[in-house]
Amino acid sequence: MMADTPENLHRRNTLLQAVRLSVAGTLAASGAAALASPAAPDEAAAATAEKAIDTLEGTYGTHKGQRRNHTKGIGAMGTFVGNPEAAAPYSRSLLFSGAPIDVVARFSIAGGNPRVEDKEKSTRGLGLEFRLPGGGMHHITMLNTPMFFARMPATFIAKFAAVKPDPTTGKPMPEKVKAFNATHPDAASQTMFLTEHNPPPSYANSAFYGIHTFKFVNQANHVTLVRWRFVPRDGEKSLSDADMASAPDDFLYAALTERLKHGPVEWDMLVAIGEPGDSETDPTILWPKQRKEINVGTLTLTSAAPPETAASNRINFDPLVMADGILPTEDPILLFRSPSYAYSYARRQSEG
Repeated sequence: MMADTPENLHRRNTLLQAVRLSVAGTLAASGAAALASPAAPDEAAAATAEKAIDTLEGTYGTHKGQRRNHTKGIGAMGTFVGNPEAAAPYSRSLLFSGAPIDVVARFSIAGGNPRVEDKEKSTRGLGLEFRLPGGGMHHITMLNTPMFFARMPATFIAKFAAVKPDPTTGKPMPEKVKAFNATHPDAASQTMFLTEHNPPPSYANSAFYGIHTFKFVNQANHVTLVRWRFVPRDGEKSLSDADMASAPDDFLYAALTERLKHGPVEWDMLVAIGEPGDSETDPTILWPKQRKEINVGTLTLTSAAPPETAASNRINFDPLVMADGILPTEDPILLFRSPSYAYSYARRQSEG
């Protein structure tokens, strides 16, 4: 059993909070959080994990046995080797011991459409399950945008309600999207990023960002605020506009499997060290680029598999599954993801 240090008690209380949210289906926003939210009070009150999944189903339909968000994806397998010399001053996590750790990965495209085109200008995701020595686990879930589009759960729900297709055209209603953008300015940064950056030609050419702030805890129980990103050794690349016009609907699985024929695909895990004043609970705000970064390890993927046979298919990549040495912050979106994932997982499991 873990000692009752302040850090472990904090971690335990945070996880208990996530469980309570999952059971009750509500998120009680604190006064400070309510002040930070651009959502109206009645909208914030309706921001429950169950409501988030209901909204996704209302927008994209229900696809039996599949995830409600980031529905389209592919699996991969590999290892992670940490850099203990760089990481030890900040975190005691076994992730950074230097020993190879088995990893199950899943790449995905945002939204609940299992047939979405691979060239769509939307976010890409990467979920990682680290299988630690002794049976422990650690999850990391990331996006290919350095920021998120919501600082509060109400914005997440409102966004997917706004893009619900018109039954006549099959496309989102412009007036609803415009109204969402006007009333939820926290979404502007990610929207601009996606407008200015075409999607990658391969997952091997995409960086992935943790988007949230986390806490590293070292052997002396010293806490450091961090943000991380995984940078591809193959280099970051984007489809050209001509590629966007001519690319087939499905190419990302073929691109990754073809790349793997030539050897493993690798990403370096770079961790930015926070400084006083850096945002701790708002994933829509970026930290200054000049923050100190350390390379704490390398992710190496050696195989890929379609979703129907991938080991990742039945994994719920809950970001609050954390090993000792890494803690969550009080970011409302981070805490909301865990019960939302739980609702999605329970529904698809019940469908077989």
